[in-house]
Amino acid sequence: MNTDTNAKLAAEMALLIQSFHALVTIETPEEDRVRALLRAAGVELYLPLHEWSLTRGLRNSARHEGTAGSEDPSKLMDLLLAENGSGIYLLLDFTRHLDDAKICRKFREVIQAFHTRQSTVVLCGDPLVIPAELQHLVTPLDLPLPSQADLTAVVKQTVASVASTTKISVELDRAGQEQFVRHLSGLTLVQARQATAYAVLENRRLDPEDLREVLRRKARLLAGQTAIDFIPVEANHSELGGFASLKSWLQRAQHGFSAQARDLGLSAPRGVMIAGVQGCGKSLAARAIAREWQLPLLKFDASRLYDKFIGESERNFRRALASAEAMAPAILWIDEIEKVMGSSRSSESDGGLARRIFGGFLTWLQERRSEVFVVATANDLGQLPPEFLRKGRFDEIFFVDLPDLIEREQILCIHLSRRKQDPRQFALADLAAATAGYSGAEIEQAIISGLYRSLQAQSPLDTTMLAAEIRQLIPLSVSRREDVDAIRALAADRFVRVH
Repeated sequence: MNTDTNAKLAAEMALLIQSFHALVTIETPEEDRVRALLRAAGVELYLPLHEWSLTRGLRNSARHEGTAGSEDPSKLMDLLLAENGSGIYLLLDFTRHLDDAKICRKFREVIQAFHTRQSTVVLCGDPLVIPAELQHLVTPLDLPLPSQADLTAVVKQTVASVASTTKISVELDRAGQEQFVRHLSGLTLVQARQATAYAVLENRRLDPEDLREVLRRKARLLAGQTAIDFIPVEANHSELGGFASLKSWLQRAQHGFSAQARDLGLSAPRGVMIAGVQGCGKSLAARAIAREWQLPLLKFDASRLYDKFIGESERNFRRALASAEAMAPAILWIDEIEKVMGSSRSSESDGGLARRIFGGFLTWLQERRSEVFVVATANDLGQLPPEFLRKGRFDEIFFVDLPDLIEREQILCIHLSRRKQDPRQFALADLAAATAGYSGAEIEQAIISGLYRSLQAQSPLDTTMLAAEIRQLIPLSVSRREDVDAIRALAADRFVRVH
């Protein structure tokens, strides 16, 4: 498909060929997009495009003519060395054959020969692992995820294609259609086409329900592809007990995404760090921000970041951030960030990998231009390097303390209502007083335990039963008093309190 993004890339590719760049790498699973941009570059320069795969060998993409026996990678190298003309050679999934020393040597000789004439080899695959001895010959070309213009074109073409054979109706207004396209951000063109066709064909119409369905479908498509997970947000903002200061700040900051803010030269808000005592609602706050601002919630999963191969962890990190930027505007949630970034101050046993990733993340936080709002949550700020906390990395750093009396009463109401209990049937003031020193998570657990007790006793949960469960639960502020006191002392007069 000839898209706005591909047209720009084709022009860049043509310039690379003209300037004798003999080896270009494009790391992507989107082979059709690569073919399209190379075909366009070839037309501009009057150069033929040849394509090789292990199953089909070397073929002229225009005439579909193949060369007998060229499926063998070693014979392919011989054929390329014997070529006298100029051209573009797209080799699919070829890097795995470069583990063979003889093929790698021949490949290097091909590239050196191509430097003297207007011929370029393009390696395409996902992932691409280039041997160290070839790294200095490589010119990488980034193939970004489709732009909003690209996705809009895909949606229009897909809907028109389906409508040509099936009677459908489009029940989204212009704003709804624009939101549908935004929800496709982060997908490849093929995935966007599939998601759009599925949404239309499922009920023979494109309606507001498809806005939610396409997000759920995107979550399934993106699962496991990078260290970024798409998190469906279901909690209502009103279910966040307390946090008055944070809610007030968010209402102001939301205007930073508006056109009026851009007209005034204001950049979109960059992010917040929410630190504090465990179980006091930091993770719930991240979900509540996404819900309140009606933005996709992405969660950074550090467990999928690290790889045993040299350079792959950094590559995974860059791909994760690129995926988050492609889905902008979005919320990027980094849970327990001290465990992800705090290790940068540790020993060099990892060869400096943690330091490099930490440095790259700091640079990205400072210089990013995309509307990715970062919500970092932390239990222990003491583990984070000082440079991570300076102004400019985040718009604000909030501290979440143990809930006060009024907030504990709100939390009791929320969790009782969520489990089909009428809060008016409980002595909430007494229960709130009894939970002094309890976190929101501990109050929720007491209610859950009380409901289990009521099921066993075959009687409704009441104040007496719930109070008994509260007395049996030992809160973290008691069992780990020294740690909780240390966290609260560190935050005193340093950070904005969410309450």
